Amino acid sequence: GDERSRESPAPAEAQMQAGAEGGGRVNRCCWKCSVTQLKKIFWGVAVVLGVCSSWSGSTQLAKLTFKKFDAPFTLTWFATNWNFLFFPLYYLGHVFKSAEKQSPKQRYRECCRFFGDNGLTLKVFFTKAAPFGVLWTLTNYLYLHAIKKINTTDVSVLFCCNKAFVFLLSWIVLRDRFMGVRIVAAIFAIAGIVMMTYADGFHSHSVIGIALVVGSASMSALYKVLFKLLLGSAKFGEAALFLSVLAVFNVLFVTCIPVILYFTKVEYWSSFDTVPWGNLCGFSILLLTFNILLNFGIAITYPTLISLGIVLSVPVNAVVDHYTSEIVFNSVRVIAIIIIGLGFLLLLLPEEWDVWVIKLLTRLKVRKKEEIPEGNGDIASGLPNKSRRTRPSMSS
Repeated sequence: GDERSRESPAPAEAQMQAGAEGGGRVNRCCWKCSVTQLKKIFWGVAVVLGVCSSWSGSTQLAKLTFKKFDAPFTLTWFATNWNFLFFPLYYLGHVFKSAEKQSPKQRYRECCRFFGDNGLTLKVFFTKAAPFGVLWTLTNYLYLHAIKKINTTDVSVLFCCNKAFVFLLSWIVLRDRFMGVRIVAAIFAIAGIVMMTYADGFHSHSVIGIALVVGSASMSALYKVLFKLLLGSAKFGEAALFLSVLAVFNVLFVTCIPVILYFTKVEYWSSFDTVPWGNLCGFSILLLTFNILLNFGIAITYPTLISLGIVLSVPVNAVVDHYTSEIVFNSVRVIAIIIIGLGFLLLLLPEEWDVWVIKLLTRLKVRKKEEIPEGNGDIASGLPNKSRRTRPSMSS
């Protein structure tokens, strides 16, 4: 017994040591969690700035390009071809980051399982990839064609409505959870579209431009909902391969359309020397950067922060339009921008936001109830003391 008492510490000392070790582990875990959260927030700020600058930059560069090269469909086709770089860029990231490195062929076969057990066959290509290639082309073409009709601020604001369209289609087609807040956000989006049309006095030029942007947002929403319905969720490698496949579809089946438009002089340019290749390549690089950050930024930060970058592009485009074009920011246009932006922010709320709010309110109520009895106890304890002090004076 003496030997045991010498070797092993007393129970109180053992508890103190265990508490110290446990406290040290908790502190380490809290430190690690705080460091990881700070890293996510830091990368989130960087991704938000990248999304905002690439999206607003591509929009402004497209507007500048159309002054010398009036061919929105050809620009769409040229920029979509750059999607072929998605899978090679992903594989470079896999080589540098992954511990188990695979050859390009092995990685390609593994990512092809996303399309089914047989991989990327000709039937799968036409049934699962081709429809999304058409939707991708329509989304970008309608967006670029709208930039020719109206200013970039209105285009970027109205395209934010695609988030509301995604919710409505998901609620109808995918039977997603009904949320009253998102219905309100969808109403805000529709009201903003009407007010934006009213801001320009319902002129035919602006109405056509607004209709083109709304069509582009609708095609984007249909693309996202159909992707979730037919293909489900994709990993990073699978998403990169899918976007590269869309570029292959664009080269094989969409190339004939710009050629037809050129010879019919719908989208005609005098010679290849007059084509602003710098603007075309710059627009394609910015659009590729935007899509990379949008699809792969989730790996390093929160998805909500990525979506904020799209909203922040609106004031950036507004500032540029204020100094470069003759845009009039009347009260109706400003209110429409605020309403659509507010609706977009409401759509970023998580599905369980109401549960979190109820928990927060109940905690606040419990704290108030705990504080009130403590205050009553102090008052009650003070009354007898006061009466005891006053008694001697009255007896005297």
